[in-house]
Amino acid sequence: MRDADEPSLDELLMGAARALRRRWATGLGPDLSPHDARALRVIGHHGPTRLGVVADHLLIAPRSATDVVDRLESRGLVHRSPDPADRRAMTVSLTEVGESVLAEVDEARREGAADFFGALSDRERASLATILGRLDPRGPREG
Repeated sequence: MRDADEPSLDELLMGAARALRRRWATGLGPDLSPHDARALRVIGHHGPTRLGVVADHLLIAPRSATDVVDRLESRGLVHRSPDPADRRAMTVSLTEVGESVLAEVDEARREGAADFFGALSDRERASLATILGRLDPRGPREG
């Protein structure tokens, strides 16, 4: 039985996730929100791609994905072009500036995660990865 003063597993997990997210967000600088950075990663890792793919990966409505891509496009990080497979559809891909920003974001994310999880031993990190993989309904994923 758990002591009433001890945090529950869900509280511990959410607290750790918030701490990791804060650490990662500090590496984004003032111009890029964590949500926009995630969209940039999706586009960079799946692009050129349709907005529906971006929406699916971000778990948002297609209209919201349009808003996110509009913000990224206005900053020169992505551009739209006609889908060669369907003239009625558009794809989105990174610009050279977007590729550079994504590289910086990915590096900040790796450094933040290494620092955050550095408090754990190799064995603890492996156990945590196994446990979280089992709990994630999407299953283990890359990057």
